[in-house]
Amino acid sequence: MIDDTPPEPLPQATGDDDADAVRRDSGAAESSRANRGWWDRNADEYQDEHGSFLGDARFTWCPEGLDEADARLLGDPASLRGRRVLEIGAGAAQCSRWLAAQGALPVALDLSHRQLQHSLRIDQQLDREPVPLVQADATELPFADGSFDLACSAYGAVPFAADTARLMTEVHRVVRPGGHWVFSVTHPIRWAFPDEPGPEGLTALASYFDRTPYVEEDDAGAAVYVEHHRTMGDRVRELTLAGFRLVDLVEPEWPEGLTSEWGGWSPLRGRHIPGTAIFVCVRDGS
Repeated sequence: MIDDTPPEPLPQATGDDDADAVRRDSGAAESSRANRGWWDRNADEYQDEHGSFLGDARFTWCPEGLDEADARLLGDPASLRGRRVLEIGAGAAQCSRWLAAQGALPVALDLSHRQLQHSLRIDQQLDREPVPLVQADATELPFADGSFDLACSAYGAVPFAADTARLMTEVHRVVRPGGHWVFSVTHPIRWAFPDEPGPEGLTALASYFDRTPYVEEDDAGAAVYVEHHRTMGDRVRELTLAGFRLVDLVEPEWPEGLTSEWGGWSPLRGRHIPGTAIFVCVRDGS
């Protein structure tokens, strides 16, 4: 657990600008260790760069700016009151803070201690009760069976886990029967294209079916950042085998008037290929 004592002043983050990018295998232990370190080192820079877009208490699913207040993928906001919600890969818990404002009872989980410290900072600045925080790996959720009414994740945890089949099984375990599991990830088709916002990002250079992880390495060859690719079919099979029923798959279109770029997301690419996939699932059974 993360205690609710005020966080220390945030030092300047140390990034990984010198890391070399390769495609190679990376197991669960290496991926978890690398990504925990990367987010701890880069949380300050990430929140500084994207904090104004994310807001302090905004639930946005993606760089396309689709907000839960409009999409209602978790249900009508009024129906969230009193519901126990687990946010996985919560970062600074912006989504959880929005859920709490609707009367929900969120718990924000993240692998990175530094990201969760930013949640404490925001709550302190807003002079409000802190969101309950848990630091843990999403493939080993420290909760009892059926602890939550629903679970959600906006670009958190799923792409960074080597064993996403296990992650889905763990989420299924902690969500009660009839509960929803909704998560957004980079659209799988993007893995075939360079991660560039300009015209060069519109030409497929890799195989969509190549599931080899993207790994950034230090000079000694140790992974410092890892992302894992799954095809649409892979995701559906993982969810089905875990015991979920897929009820919707949302591919947000790039909205008129949004001119900002976020990494490989841009108006140019957004008009041609999807950037985000949002999986809306229900846990069936007892």
